[in-house]
Amino acid sequence: MNSKKQEEHKKMGFKRFLASFKYSVAGLKHAYQNEQSLWLHAISLLFVVILGCLLQITFNQWAIIIIAFVVVLAVELLNTAIEAAVDLVTKEIHPLAKVAKDCASAAAFVSSVMAAIICLFIFIPYIIDLF
Repeated sequence: MNSKKQEEHKKMGFKRFLASFKYSVAGLKHAYQNEQSLWLHAISLLFVVILGCLLQITFNQWAIIIIAFVVVLAVELLNTAIEAAVDLVTKEIHPLAKVAKDCASAAAFVSSVMAAIICLFIFIPYIIDLF
């Protein structure tokens, strides 16, 4: 990259902020168009929101659920990025490529399980009180 391009790239400003926002939206769009797990999480979140509204959970419980789902989304997006980077470097089945992809997937799985457990801790007492 030449020095003039490098200077333009490093300048702070509203245009750069808008460009980074545009790239972030493009990343979300790509992930939702290509990753089945993100759709499953979106459906799960919709179910949790409906259940939370019906059971009238507290503000703090909403905050905890939102944080849990944001963590899941962030980890899923990182998983997608790692998989894309590995695929860019090699298409062959290499043991280290497999480790990178499997560990990224495991991180997404662990965050999903954590979010599910948090939802169970929040919703089970409300559901028990219904009976």
